[in-house]
Amino acid sequence: MTFNVVTLIKSPKKQLMKTINWKLFGSIAVAALMIVGCSAPVHVEKDDSVDFTKYKTFAWVDKDGPGTKDRNKNNNLMEQKFKEAVTKALDKQGWRTDNRRPDVLISYDVLVERNTRQQTDPVYSRPFVRTFFNPYSSRYYNVYYPSQFMGYDDYSIPVREGTVTISITDARTDKVVWQGWTTDEVNSRNLTSKEINSAVKSIFRKFDVAKN
Repeated sequence: MTFNVVTLIKSPKKQLMKTINWKLFGSIAVAALMIVGCSAPVHVEKDDSVDFTKYKTFAWVDKDGPGTKDRNKNNNLMEQKFKEAVTKALDKQGWRTDNRRPDVLISYDVLVERNTRQQTDPVYSRPFVRTFFNPYSSRYYNVYYPSQFMGYDDYSIPVREGTVTISITDARTDKVVWQGWTTDEVNSRNLTSKEINSAVKSIFRKFDVAKN
């Protein structure tokens, strides 16, 4: 019986390399799936009866009402970053700012909520080596036992999710003609410049489709 075990695991180094190769392949496959799946989904709603080619100018509307100022300076900075990112995206569409007679009005909203994310991690046993004594040769020998896949560990992680919504309203009819939104994990209630730019770029990737 002992002889059979030694024969099956005759080359621990080769077995270790096979285990490492399979783990490396698995890690690469998981990483590739994560990269594909990490992009936050974007949703768009638009008025199909509207001819978007007639819109050329836009202006921002004050979501807090005229003359109202937010006491939170961080929110003021976040609003500035949003306006810069959206204005840059609209400039690429050939639109320009017109605060006197705009074709459309631009507004945005941010909703940050607490949520949980389900995490699944593969679980492997630890590789180990056992030493046996061969009574026929009076020698000790080692048998290597590689790591084995044991299953998955499922658990929940508390996260913050931020939903960014950008709305375009016809300035003449006061009717919302286009709206895009996306939800992704954020670090705090005040979004960073990176999070703002990422959300705005993701939303406006669908804007070309919406105009056609």
